[in-house]
Amino acid sequence: MSRASEPLQPVAMTTLLTTDLIGVSRGRSFPSDELDHYTSAGCGWVPANSALTPQDLIAEPNPWGAHGDLRLIPDLASRVRVGQGPDASAAPLDFIHADIRETDGQPWAACPRTLLRDEVQRYADKLELQVNAAFEHEFNLRRAVAQPERLAFSLQAQRQGADFGGWLLAALRAAGVEPEMFLPEYGKHQYEITCRPTLGVAAADRAVNVREITREIARQLGDSVSFAPKTGEDAVCNGVHLHLSLQDLDGAPVLYDPQRPDGLSRLGRQWAAGVLKYLPALCAFTAPTPLSYARLQPHHWSASYACLGQRNREASLRICPTVSIGGKPAAPQYNLEFRALDATASPHLAMAAVLIAGRLGIQQGLTLNAITDKVPHDLSADLREARGIVALPASLPQALDCLRNCPELLQELPAPLLETYFAVKHLEVKLTEHLTPAQLCEHYAHLY
Repeated sequence: MSRASEPLQPVAMTTLLTTDLIGVSRGRSFPSDELDHYTSAGCGWVPANSALTPQDLIAEPNPWGAHGDLRLIPDLASRVRVGQGPDASAAPLDFIHADIRETDGQPWAACPRTLLRDEVQRYADKLELQVNAAFEHEFNLRRAVAQPERLAFSLQAQRQGADFGGWLLAALRAAGVEPEMFLPEYGKHQYEITCRPTLGVAAADRAVNVREITREIARQLGDSVSFAPKTGEDAVCNGVHLHLSLQDLDGAPVLYDPQRPDGLSRLGRQWAAGVLKYLPALCAFTAPTPLSYARLQPHHWSASYACLGQRNREASLRICPTVSIGGKPAAPQYNLEFRALDATASPHLAMAAVLIAGRLGIQQGLTLNAITDKVPHDLSADLREARGIVALPASLPQALDCLRNCPELLQELPAPLLETYFAVKHLEVKLTEHLTPAQLCEHYAHLY
């Protein structure tokens, strides 16, 4: 006679995670107690997965078709573990960011995390600089039980989302994300989450962590969130702001110069000039969906022209204010905010592209002219032309054309990644071109 078996208990799982070219996190899971088995050789992956559109169709032609095999190799220092949350029955969240490699261990040319890692290393090797960065995210929160609309930035709006925000901050802390603030925003049921900066690739990893942990807390509470650039035709837009500062290899800040009226050093001016020069092409990566261009409009407090401003939220690149209260020194606080970005973008790919443009500006010794602290759309066309302030693309096809016609930027990017990205985005445009503005908002609100 056989003995009665013990009651089954769920097996704890860990996921090897890759965040792809369209900003979607995907991966494969295994029993957590078998992590040692996957530490060095990782798990299998398929090249054509990188050709998936947000609509879950593989774009063709792509460089691989049905051929090829890859490995997801875990970066153990990036592991995220979040224990019991608001739903006590939910499995703990446990994932590790991975680099995509060939089966012989060589880097895979279309891996966005590898692209960012390589660019961060170029800053160290060629410029003797470190990159310190943080992503701010805006999103819409839809509660399981319908809630009345509250006034923008109000305590009532904060209290309405306080249980969600409290769990979210706890989960982010547990994951090592170092959250700073959870706050109600201007839009209805819109919130923002910010975190402290960190060096290199970890900054983009944190952006992924914020998005996935926010979604997980919402799921456990029976709520839903959307990071889409716009969730309704008349809704306030959701942006992502990428804060960047540069340090020398000893950690001393290099963007600040107290002798200049705006505080931006000579090196910082060259870096900013590079970003602004290539910004129309960068939009293909940082504003990468048809809906992104509903946000990049004048008077939307986002970005519609390539220009730098000191306290100008209509500038695509903003010098953030420093605080002298309490005797705080300005240099460690000083950073630039890249605003032509939303959460339909891959954090790793977008950050890498911006860094490439800034590096080119330094290497080319560019002069910074495109500066205004006024709304650029309200300047005369002649004044914008004199300052080199150019309009950003008005659509994703225009942005893709700008990228295609930018050889200096193209030669800095791996050919297989570019070929895949163009295929994905062309199919995405085709799949959505029949949608009305309202339908487009609804479509991407569901996807992101």
